[in-house]
Amino acid sequence: MKRSSAANCHIKNFDSLKTPCYVIDESAVERNCRILAGVMERTGCRILLAQKAFSAYSIYPLIGKYLSGTTASGLYEARLSKEEMGKENHIFSPAYKDEEFDEIATLCDHIVFNSLSQFYRYRDRCLGFGRSAGLRVNPEFSTQDHAVYDPCMPGSRLGVTAEDLVGADLDGIEGLHFHTLCEQDSDALEATLEVVEEKFSGLLRRVKWINFGGGHHITREGYDIERLERCILHMRDAYGAEIYLEPGEAVALNAGYLVTEVLDLVKNSGVENAVLDASAACHMPDVLEMPYRPPLRDSAQPGIKPYTYRLAGNTCLAGDIIGDYSFDEPLSVGNRLVFEDMAIYSMVKNNTFNGVPLPFIYILEKSGNCRLIKSFGYGDFKGRL
Repeated sequence: MKRSSAANCHIKNFDSLKTPCYVIDESAVERNCRILAGVMERTGCRILLAQKAFSAYSIYPLIGKYLSGTTASGLYEARLSKEEMGKENHIFSPAYKDEEFDEIATLCDHIVFNSLSQFYRYRDRCLGFGRSAGLRVNPEFSTQDHAVYDPCMPGSRLGVTAEDLVGADLDGIEGLHFHTLCEQDSDALEATLEVVEEKFSGLLRRVKWINFGGGHHITREGYDIERLERCILHMRDAYGAEIYLEPGEAVALNAGYLVTEVLDLVKNSGVENAVLDASAACHMPDVLEMPYRPPLRDSAQPGIKPYTYRLAGNTCLAGDIIGDYSFDEPLSVGNRLVFEDMAIYSMVKNNTFNGVPLPFIYILEKSGNCRLIKSFGYGDFKGRL
């Protein structure tokens, strides 16, 4: 899938930034949060930041002004939320570790279980801590064609099917959770809800809250917010339940940049390669995993502008290729390039393969100045090994 491109960033001290670096655009994050807050205000739903996409906690105080809290995928994210956000703290994990569960239960107010066996194993402890237990369901209804991101693909380990619930002991379950979308509009949610209502009507009638999961591209230009709000209001009114959404991308969509420098130019078989100090494999793994072509400021598709280059990382991986881009002027060693939409699934997924350093992290303040909030060095590479 392709993520939408971002507007140009305006950095007053652009040339002074150390590269490679991520730059989090404070104004863009706030713009996204205002849109999400509007949905909450008009529908009464509660929206959480899914930390799996974006967990740069230096900006949590800003996000916390608008959203209801966060959702975690495991103990460490749950601790981060408690320490740095301090609002509602939800968690879902495909499976919990016994030695971690009590700490999770002290941190999180909503705990979602992926299977009946996990729920039965931890039910007494969950309820003993006074936590609200939820069950993730799998409607077995796909609305996308990327299997690696499709929780409803055949054989999926994610969520309980309607067949699994026949005759099941659901005493203690207060919430229903589903997560089936990936960067999609509200028409996919609407279609999914029809199936969820058909297959899980009995569970829906008994729960106190319903969580629509993530994957909602609410802050993307052109997203149908009115349809989303109709979906929320329908489920709220039909079942008398509190409605939650937990987007990650929508909070930081088009709100970050990866600034990199050209280190070398290599020509082979007519292809002009520009070797950068940023790496797809290390610093933007989604480029290889999804795959997708990240937007790049002041560039175009190959062949559109006079000079086309293949942009590649500085690792030994032959496939460490970001993509082909064209430019108005030829590139030179030392040129700075700015990849856009680099706040999400970048800092949370990066690595030090080949000993490549992790990028610095800056916040682009509303004034246009960049403030360094984190630097990395050899100790970060060595320490994790």
